[in-house]
Amino acid sequence: MESFSLILAIVVVTALAFDFTNGFHDTANAMATTISTGALKPKVAVAMSAVLNLVGAFLSVEVANTISKGLVDETGIRPEVIFAALVGAILWNLLTWLVGLPSSSSHALMGGLIGAAVASAGIGAVNGDVLVTKVLLPAIAAPIVAGLAALLASRMTYSLGRRADGRAAAKGYRAGQIASAGLVSLAHGTNDAQKTMGIITLALIAGGSLAPDSDPPVWVILSAGLAIALGTYLGGWRIIRTMGKGLTDLQPQQGFAAQTSAATVILASSHLGFSLSTTHSVSGAVMGAGLGRKGGVVRWSTATRMFVAWGLTLPAAALVAALAEWVCRAGDWGTALVAVFLIASSFAIWRISRREVVDHTNVVDGGPVDTEGPGQPEPAGVVTTAMAAVSPPPTGATEELAATLPAPATTPDPKAPSAATTV
Repeated sequence: MESFSLILAIVVVTALAFDFTNGFHDTANAMATTISTGALKPKVAVAMSAVLNLVGAFLSVEVANTISKGLVDETGIRPEVIFAALVGAILWNLLTWLVGLPSSSSHALMGGLIGAAVASAGIGAVNGDVLVTKVLLPAIAAPIVAGLAALLASRMTYSLGRRADGRAAAKGYRAGQIASAGLVSLAHGTNDAQKTMGIITLALIAGGSLAPDSDPPVWVILSAGLAIALGTYLGGWRIIRTMGKGLTDLQPQQGFAAQTSAATVILASSHLGFSLSTTHSVSGAVMGAGLGRKGGVVRWSTATRMFVAWGLTLPAAALVAALAEWVCRAGDWGTALVAVFLIASSFAIWRISRREVVDHTNVVDGGPVDTEGPGQPEPAGVVTTAMAAVSPPPTGATEELAATLPAPATTPDPKAPSAATTV
């Protein structure tokens, strides 16, 4: 049985709090498209995702080992350093949740850990090879690979289903979308829940409660799985709205293609031990699926804001964690001060979020708003407009377009009586 100090207990509780924020921050990864297309009701979707996240937490420990054994030098890490890392990650998660941006919880944790480790032991505490090969390169490759796969899968899906009965095909794709959403949730548990397992294991090693190179104990796996499942069930409705409606408008065929592509990328990376961002993978897949339908629209201004958040995640979380580590050096009162700051900031962010409540009752309402006028949908960007201009309309679009056009002018018959004659 591990021996616990007070600081170690604080670290474990804070790590589980981060895992909880990871759950509701990343619910959109699995269920945003399923909810936006109407395949599942919002509350049913998040309940299903929560259960599968818990199951996925028990399937592998490869990613957990990347965190606890590879990213930083565990011999020079104190529990206070890990606490500071978690503070940076939690605050970034809450800020991006408040504004509805699907940033990476994984990279927030990595950034916090790197910033706190560098502030404590110098740049040599970070293993650069692991950072590049298992964090940075997958961060760039994942959205591209998932996006291309989803684009091709969407095109293929529409091509193969061209002659199928529309109503029956839509029903079948909704069933497939539910299955693929479950696969994404399972993959999320195998990847993201393990990051918290890894950080708790690293803390136990740093505090002398576990031997170096130990795998996560069973109680760590169970508690991390439960924390992320509970957060998932509460639902990150703000980010679900952005992911489901803010990036593009998806049909069931596209939702199925996006989720299947993302799940494949995530599961493959978990098997290889890559600390992949599920947010990057799913966002890339959603955009690829949006472009996969002829005439599909991707809202590039929303995507650009999301890309900026991705780029800021690592340095922002690292900076906050480094400052927190500097305060923690003062001893117990410094650690207590950082804990009070974390609780007060979290409460303030929650209070601000209550000014405009987004929950399961209104998550599919609204969407991105254009600056030209309140409530106006955002127009397609230049890239999307150009692609739509050279693409033939989808099946049924020609009839819909014709119905909206004015009737053609007719040449009057010279033999017909005029209005003046009939008076």
